[in-house]
Amino acid sequence: MTTEFTALNLRPELEQAVTERGYVTPSAIQAGIIPLMLSGADVIGQAQTGTGKTAAFALPILHNLEAGQGHIQALVLAPTRELALQVAGFVTEYGQYCHVRVLAVYGGQPYAPQINQLKRGVDIVVGTPGRLLDLLHRGVLDLSKLRTLVLDEGDEMLSMGFIEDIEAILNETPVERQTALFSATMPKEIRRLAEKYMREPQSVSIEREQMTVAATEQRYYLVREGDKLALVTRLFEVDDIASALIFVRTRANSSDLANTLSTRGFPAEALNGDLSQEARERTLGRFRQGLVKVLVATDVAARGLDIDDISHVFNYHLPEDPEVFVHRIGRTGRAGKTGIAVSLLTPYEQRRLRDIEHFTHRKMVQFPIPTVEDVEKHRETQLLEKLTAGLEHGHTKREMMLVNQLVAEGRDPLELAAVAIKLMRGEEKQGPLASIGEVRAERPERPEQRGYSKRGDFTPQRPEKSMGFRKHGEYDKAGARSQDNTSHERGMVRLMISKGKMHGIRPNEIVSSIAFYAEIPGNTIGKIHIHDKHTFVDVPEQYVAKVLSKAASYRIRKQPVTVEKA
Repeated sequence: MTTEFTALNLRPELEQAVTERGYVTPSAIQAGIIPLMLSGADVIGQAQTGTGKTAAFALPILHNLEAGQGHIQALVLAPTRELALQVAGFVTEYGQYCHVRVLAVYGGQPYAPQINQLKRGVDIVVGTPGRLLDLLHRGVLDLSKLRTLVLDEGDEMLSMGFIEDIEAILNETPVERQTALFSATMPKEIRRLAEKYMREPQSVSIEREQMTVAATEQRYYLVREGDKLALVTRLFEVDDIASALIFVRTRANSSDLANTLSTRGFPAEALNGDLSQEARERTLGRFRQGLVKVLVATDVAARGLDIDDISHVFNYHLPEDPEVFVHRIGRTGRAGKTGIAVSLLTPYEQRRLRDIEHFTHRKMVQFPIPTVEDVEKHRETQLLEKLTAGLEHGHTKREMMLVNQLVAEGRDPLELAAVAIKLMRGEEKQGPLASIGEVRAERPERPEQRGYSKRGDFTPQRPEKSMGFRKHGEYDKAGARSQDNTSHERGMVRLMISKGKMHGIRPNEIVSSIAFYAEIPGNTIGKIHIHDKHTFVDVPEQYVAKVLSKAASYRIRKQPVTVEKA
């Protein structure tokens, strides 16, 4: 019998949060770990990246959280800045209705903001070992009342030389704490750590799902979030796409994208949780009959989808879980046919790409974005093919009568043909092509090459060119916080929020609030500048109207905030 999240007896606030994210059935690691952690046991989870382990430890932590305590109740150690930010973001999202205060701490950022937040009181801290140890030595990180400690990606922290730092941190925590260790592999040093610092830990080991994607060609394009629609329309023009399934993050995304594709001449319909079963069956029937060429779906809505003739699967938004990626692309390349899986990646998602490649044992190939010239050439080739086919088939007696009449009136036959072709092109709904900005790939460097010290502190080597990390509270060269109310990043618009440092506002609260109320992807939100009484935040141009349309709804910590153009 399959367990569902509702059977885990989590707090209603947590059930609401996971339901809104589309979670129904826990992954294997979640089903194994959550009940054990809820019982208070120490646990060891041996699982690959992308199996859902963040929710496996975050949900029990949030379930046991006692609001308003004013001290740190849970600590999560992560090997890298990226992972610390990612975990902190997930914990914030899962706990959005629990009034939880989450802080990510890592090197490469000023100490003062992190110290100030710790002094104001934080419930959960997620951080890299180096910065955590520094804060302990400064006397501003108090772990004396810690209830739960999580070591995430233990083998990765071992390989980066963090074991000594981890032990120093462990020695600053209460003996009676609950400890959870997650590691893809269990080398001797990790086992020794578990034996020394854990109390009769319960182990949950998850085998990797068998990969069944051999018949699928995997390719990806590196593109800004705001240029994804322009890229999809170009791909539909230059590729032979018989039928496509496009995966997006939210129901709103599915409806918006389906409508836009349809208006551009690509028959598309949304498949999401808003559809009744009857409407869903009608949509699938039209797709099977070829009346609809494209289905735009969320993962939840696509469950149980069984269609053999899908030529392309698009990951418009890359899934957080590699197993979900495998399920998605497994819907093409069926019944002895080959299929093509296309992933649209923003610079922020390249770590996730590497996780998927590691999980599937297959490299994805980066393809160049089709140029305007490529599309125009393809349009002309198709047009010539239609004209040639028309000449071969004939049946133009009535049309020839009209041509002869116009020629008799003195019209040039070549000019007449050119006008006819122009009219023909106009009927094909081939609209103007939107521009697509160039994006440079972030090289998959080793941690020490990316600026990590042995202790996990991060110092960007060229911060002005770093991609993939949101830069909160930036400073100019003179050390003064930027007061500029205009975004310097192409395609972004700067908005102003009516709360700032004096209200205790944190970047993750801003991101989660805008993403939740405006229903836009949180990872598309750009730079955040927190000032004393207000905050500037950059939002992709295509989402500005949507964000401002919800201006009366925004709340942070139950307090209303205003959002307007800066």
